[in-house]
Amino acid sequence: MQKNYIMESPKIISIQMNVLYGKDILSIKNLKKDEIELVLNKAEEMLPAASGKKQLHNLEGKILATAFFEPSTRTRLSFETAMHRLGGDVIGFAESKTTSTSKGETLCDTMKMLASYSDAIVMRHPYEGSARIAANCVDKPIINAGDGAGQHPTQTLLDLFTIKKELKKIDGLKIAMIGDLRYGRTVHSLLYALSLYDVEVMLSSPPSLQMPSDIIDELKNKIPINIVELDEVIKNADVLYVTRIQKERFPDEEDYLKVAGYYTITSENLKKAKKDLIVMHPLPRVDEISTDVDSTPHAKYFTQAFYGVPVRMALLDLIMEE
Repeated sequence: MQKNYIMESPKIISIQMNVLYGKDILSIKNLKKDEIELVLNKAEEMLPAASGKKQLHNLEGKILATAFFEPSTRTRLSFETAMHRLGGDVIGFAESKTTSTSKGETLCDTMKMLASYSDAIVMRHPYEGSARIAANCVDKPIINAGDGAGQHPTQTLLDLFTIKKELKKIDGLKIAMIGDLRYGRTVHSLLYALSLYDVEVMLSSPPSLQMPSDIIDELKNKIPINIVELDEVIKNADVLYVTRIQKERFPDEEDYLKVAGYYTITSENLKKAKKDLIVMHPLPRVDEISTDVDSTPHAKYFTQAFYGVPVRMALLDLIMEE
């Protein structure tokens, strides 16, 4: 990590540089562990402002552009909230039909236009790799808010923050991922991030929706990864990360119907769980977590959604303020 040194007799004071300033956030794989921890620690500082108990003006005069070519509720609104909580402004769009892409404008041209109006861009797009294409077109920081079945790095950062905040640690935990592990970009990103920690990962999914083998092959020598049945997951996990089966990712609706409703987490089957198990979900949910779980102490998915604000505040502050 780079450092600046200021001479002050008779000692040397070291000042740590902000290594994330001006950086594209395209994939969790591009972040080192110390950079992830930098964001998590900064997010802790942002909590009072995120909940409206404190006013910040860190990004006053700065503009964030949000380019959402695919539907979003939590990610888009939490980014907008984060920017406003930091004293900045937001421009952008929530669907591609309202933009010139519907007239045939290229992604690159759209990004160049947005870059000329803003200081950073948050982009969600249905095609994997689109965020990297956008980053190659402009000189302003690009934050990937999800590209198809690819990566969702800011969701991973808030997931890690949730685990650390609720269980006071990440190392030493057993973390289970269940549901759509094939198309779920949140679990792909999270698994890469967890490979930097001392954890054990359990995977449970319908056979046709297992974690891609290339991801497992890449990470299996870094952390223990086991494919297990749902009952075993519930009994042994410290974190239960549930994902919905994503109908929109299936090329054939018949394939989706074969696995729809394959599993549901209920308050009844959570009676077998550890007392301090936390249940997480990137949301939206459909029927994979029963609403009767909401009133149990295990349910942390709405808290998790709130944590998106301080985490994204931290990230915006770091990439936009030197």
